[in-house]
Amino acid sequence: MFNRILVAVDASETSDLALQAAIGLASEQHASLRIVHVIDATNINNFGAEFIDQPAMLEGIARNGQSILGRAETAATAAGVAVETHLIQIETMNQRVSEAIANDAEAWPADLIVIGTHGRRGLTRLLLGSVAEGTARLAVKPVLLIPGK
Repeated sequence: MFNRILVAVDASETSDLALQAAIGLASEQHASLRIVHVIDATNINNFGAEFIDQPAMLEGIARNGQSILGRAETAATAAGVAVETHLIQIETMNQRVSEAIANDAEAWPADLIVIGTHGRRGLTRLLLGSVAEGTARLAVKPVLLIPGK
């Protein structure tokens, strides 16, 4: 049913649960797995200090993102799943993480998006927003939400 599964990871426990679910599905369905991590280069400017070496900071964030992807890839490979990784970098102020994930799923093209959700409610959800909710609203592909503990 699913030949191409995309999973978004961010090194949280919820993200790890989503990764394990995606690996399990990919294994059962004999599907290819694409693991993505999104970094937002526009947020570096929000630190507001002229003293910060922005290129060095972005390089460090990208290195951390590649490390997250590397650990996820190792887990998928160990399970015998065909896997690829992709670091998505947001460079325009008006793009959101959820939009970047949905766009990548469409471009790849994925049959399913798997993403963890923290299940925030009330004021916390209003203030922080939800990447999972945004992805589910924007994606033209089916989205499987994996709840955190």
